[in-house]
Amino acid sequence: MIQLYIKAHLKRFLIGGLLLLSSISIHAQDRVTGRTFATRSEVLAQNGMVATSHPLATQVGLDILKKGGNAIDAAIAANATLGLMEPTGCGIGGDIFAIIWDAKTQKLYALNGSGRSPKKLTLEYFKKNNYSKIPALGPLPVSVPGTVDGWFEMHKKFGTMEMKEILTPAINYAESGFPLTELIAWYMQKSIPRYQAKGFPNIEDTYIKQNGGTLPNEGDIYKNPYLANTYRKIAEGGRDAFYKGEIAKTIGTFIKEQGGFLSKKDLEAHHSEWLDPVSINYRGYDVWELPPNGQGIAALQMLKILEQYDFSKIPFGSAEHLHLFTEAKKLAFEDRAKYYADMDFYDVPLSTLLSEKYAIKRSKEIGEKASTYEAGKISAGETIYMTVADKEGNIVSLIQSNYRGMGSGMVPPKLGFMLQDRGELFSLTEGQANTYEPSKRPFHTIIPAFITKDGKPYVSFGVMGGDFQPQGHTQIVMNLIDFGMNLQEAGDAPRWDHTGGASPTGETTENKGMIRVESGIPYETVRGLMDRGHQVGFTRGAYGGYQAILWDNIKKVYHGASESRKDGQAAGY
Repeated sequence: MIQLYIKAHLKRFLIGGLLLLSSISIHAQDRVTGRTFATRSEVLAQNGMVATSHPLATQVGLDILKKGGNAIDAAIAANATLGLMEPTGCGIGGDIFAIIWDAKTQKLYALNGSGRSPKKLTLEYFKKNNYSKIPALGPLPVSVPGTVDGWFEMHKKFGTMEMKEILTPAINYAESGFPLTELIAWYMQKSIPRYQAKGFPNIEDTYIKQNGGTLPNEGDIYKNPYLANTYRKIAEGGRDAFYKGEIAKTIGTFIKEQGGFLSKKDLEAHHSEWLDPVSINYRGYDVWELPPNGQGIAALQMLKILEQYDFSKIPFGSAEHLHLFTEAKKLAFEDRAKYYADMDFYDVPLSTLLSEKYAIKRSKEIGEKASTYEAGKISAGETIYMTVADKEGNIVSLIQSNYRGMGSGMVPPKLGFMLQDRGELFSLTEGQANTYEPSKRPFHTIIPAFITKDGKPYVSFGVMGGDFQPQGHTQIVMNLIDFGMNLQEAGDAPRWDHTGGASPTGETTENKGMIRVESGIPYETVRGLMDRGHQVGFTRGAYGGYQAILWDNIKKVYHGASESRKDGQAAGY
């Protein structure tokens, strides 16, 4: 009887070394609650909520809230802690973006904290030295790190607690140490030897010598006294201690010694920018992203295209679902490659790209089979995500990254952090929107998101993972709105991505690319996608890391979620 049940209802298929479940199991209700995909229950609380990719950082944020700090104070404290505890994905050598719901004004504010390219580095330099693309590592892809200025901009506008108190937990952990988690230890074991093999200076001194002379493993007590000292200088001297003092001088001197161009003057000239976030309405919900130089509007473009289809009649995880999603992604990403860039240098046609008329026009290009597309004709142009909410109703959606994991490999001496390599994402092809120019912000992959309903906050969320991020945002919105999943289930549900197509760096693939699926996507779907002409593959670790907070405006309760692909935790009080 049991064998017949298994044969009739589970139908497991082993493909490419991964176990995939048939369509019958996609609807199985394994949990008592019937929430198919949720690995745990949502966290519920009334006074505040913190969701980050590291449990200790979550607790730091929660402690700040309990001491009387607000969501902005807690977000900065947690982010500083993550810069220490997850050096493989973030830190003060990188950039920052945030969307903040301010309870007083009942309004969303967006912060672009991305840094600009060196003023003395020109496109001509790359051409003279026969570069076809900006290298991923070394001094040339290093742009100004914007995170510290972003913290102080957020704090100046919304913060309540003294910056010294906000940074104290991260300073204490950096000096005393903390046990390294499984995931971050794995990333460090993979990343640090790669930088050592390149002969980059200060890698061993910063990440190994301070920890007993060996590369740290899971459970080892990891310290970074250099970073503690840097944080202390920032806490006492403010943002100028980083951008105008000895720290800036050390960075500029070091990069020059390595053959790069980022200077102390570049850091002195840096400033973050407050923007109005942009949105589209998706089936009655307003979904918010930052405008370019980031890629957030790609998620909005995808959603507007997918809104043209009735997903009440299209099952989650079906071939039809993934096919329509993938074709919408291809269309949006062609526009991303052509039009997304620093808006101080290029007039991005935002209103057209996000219009209903344009979405309808683009959706009509989608057929029954996999296709390739061009950008729409328009006249006139590793990472951490975290979110915090407080008892006053302030909510922060924040993302921060060094790019390519730990970053460029450039570690200034005795500062305790690595500089980002975000400049790699410029194009070296003349005449494009994202073509390299001095003092220009590169195309950016990291994007925070927010959903409002009837003018009130609904969900603050984000999904890490490079090119996957707008795809992840779209999947989360659809999981919540189209498929009725709760906050935790929406993040734990199986994911997929599409690789290939044009890139803002000027590169492209001529074929239709590949859909890569997680375990949990049924074989019936894989076969259906192949029938439509898609190439289907598998991968691990490319599907980001999701954190989210939902506000129930009727019951006045926060829901928190932290997905199972990271070490993270959602906690409230």
